[in-house]
Amino acid sequence: MHLPCISRNKADRRQIRAAALLLAPSLTGVAVFYLVPFAEVIRRSFTDAPGRRFVGLANYQAVLTNSAFHTAVSNTARFLCVCIPALLALSLCMALLTRAAGRRGRLFQTSFLLPLAIPVASIVLLWNVLFSQTGLVNTALQALGANPVDFMGTGAAFWVLIATYLWKNSGYDMVLWAAGLDRIPSAQYEAAAVDGANAWQTFRWITWPGLQPTLRLTVLLSLINSFKVFREAYLVAGQYPHESMYLLQHLFNNWFLALELGRITAAAVLVVGVLLTAAGLFLGGKRLL
Repeated sequence: MHLPCISRNKADRRQIRAAALLLAPSLTGVAVFYLVPFAEVIRRSFTDAPGRRFVGLANYQAVLTNSAFHTAVSNTARFLCVCIPALLALSLCMALLTRAAGRRGRLFQTSFLLPLAIPVASIVLLWNVLFSQTGLVNTALQALGANPVDFMGTGAAFWVLIATYLWKNSGYDMVLWAAGLDRIPSAQYEAAAVDGANAWQTFRWITWPGLQPTLRLTVLLSLINSFKVFREAYLVAGQYPHESMYLLQHLFNNWFLALELGRITAAAVLVVGVLLTAAGLFLGGKRLL
């Protein structure tokens, strides 16, 4: 009577052991290269710079009362609030347009990925050619009778950074949206056409609900990629760019060069905690919906 249950339990245990063996190398790598180092970062955030003397919450207090940290957090939050929604909307429109273009859209879809293949040094050269005092943009402005703009020395630097992020990452997100569009059954579109649904109704009731899993992935990857824009800004403007684009990455870099290890570890713990909380709320809210 109990033999089938016993055999199923044995089979389940074998599958669990097999899965554990297959996952062991990856889990070991994650533990060694991510979890253990971050545990050390948390420990160092409560110690002095050499990591020997316990100082309690002194590092966190120093970070939270630091004016440079306030500026970096404000600019980073502003950057994320502007560029993430803009990138999602732009890349989704690109994916829908290339899909509507059919085979001809495949060529455009490939060309939109070219910015990802351009080295950072070439992007910096492009920045200088376009936005320097004697660059192409200022030359065009002067030809139109307008005054030249100091793009790197005024608040315009922030919008140059936004434009660079959108230009470089829109093609990548477009591919993610296109993959999500391919997962939606074509039979739903055919049924909507038979029922007389227009383009907006089709998007509202078929396309957008079908893209919700892709939306979660795209938001998380876009957020990760947004922290990589520091390279271009650093190579163009150095350690201390214009205040409008002084991001957390600049602050961490400067503290690291000054060996402010207590502050940088405390700030890293705060930033990771905020990001993990935001990601958890976002993913949890989507499940509830």
